[in-house]
Amino acid sequence: MGVTESYSRGRELAAGNPLALVFGLLVVLLVFDLVGKLASGSIQISSVAVLIKDGLARGLVIGLAGIGLSMTYSILNFANFAHGDYITAGAFSGWATTYLVAGGFGSSANVGSLLLVGAGGSVFGGALGISVTTTPFAVIGGMLVAGVGTVALALIIDRLVFEPVRDRSGITLLITSIGVAFALRYGIQFVFGPAKRGTTAAGAVPSVSVPAVDGTVSISAHDATLVVVAGGLMLGVHLLLQRTRLGKAMRAMADNEDLARVTGIPTERVVQFTWVIGGGLTGIAGYVFVLWKGTLGWFDGWILLLLIFAAVILGGIGSIYGAIVGGLVIGLTASMSVIWIPSSFSRAAAFLAMILILIVKPTGLFSGRATS
Repeated sequence: MGVTESYSRGRELAAGNPLALVFGLLVVLLVFDLVGKLASGSIQISSVAVLIKDGLARGLVIGLAGIGLSMTYSILNFANFAHGDYITAGAFSGWATTYLVAGGFGSSANVGSLLLVGAGGSVFGGALGISVTTTPFAVIGGMLVAGVGTVALALIIDRLVFEPVRDRSGITLLITSIGVAFALRYGIQFVFGPAKRGTTAAGAVPSVSVPAVDGTVSISAHDATLVVVAGGLMLGVHLLLQRTRLGKAMRAMADNEDLARVTGIPTERVVQFTWVIGGGLTGIAGYVFVLWKGTLGWFDGWILLLLIFAAVILGGIGSIYGAIVGGLVIGLTASMSVIWIPSSFSRAAAFLAMILILIVKPTGLFSGRATS
């Protein structure tokens, strides 16, 4: 492609979508500003590396939870607003198990306090010495219970609430899911209490210092655990969708449910597996998110839900891989934005990035390719 042709195509793109040109210029200006800040020493390379590390970790959680939301949309064709509270429910059930296992031996805390994850300050994760290295069985057990518990919750709610209204309009399902969300959220608050509590012994988590040009970047065992768990589960979902009969059935149903039913695909069974896979991923995402950040609150899932929706929309509604990539983009944007704006506006920056990218590519990064 010659220079003249490239210039002509660039001019046509700018004329057809001037906002895309503005977005591109904004990105270039931010990159130049960042380079200037690094050159002047007003910000260190190691500080930027830490922001990138945190953004990737947060993005992996958003992407992992986003897979479940995207699968629900592509298979069942409705936006499940209770998804964030599935995250919270999975986190609390998993951490109740972790507290019980970690505090079951040699702890003065009673079983009730442990199962309520130290409600009212009755027991603290730091006092129990909880971490992936000091209490590995408690953490692994909690992670498994978080996944299994959320699967059970999703299946029960589907059978009792969503299945009776599944054949109605999408708005009926959406409003129903909002009702489920409020019921779960305030039920969790009633049982476990409204206070945010620390869950891990921060000083007991080993870390490795990776050298940077002007300092070091600390990578803890919990950082590594999040990456391994999220990355492994994402790879598992990819293999399931591409290599198994269930995955092919799910993709067929996402493309055309009526045709899938006519060809003999057991659609109701596919729906059940959708809740199983999506619920399991969502519960584990909630658990490892708490393990990574070290605190647990009844409002965590709702806060994450907004970012998850942003990631799913950005990646292309219904696309599994779009949810993953969208999660990484949202996570990195929210983290890196603190270089230019106060941290309290970081979520707003993530949504702004979503809006700007959708202006350039309205169908999303993966063009809404369902479950593929």
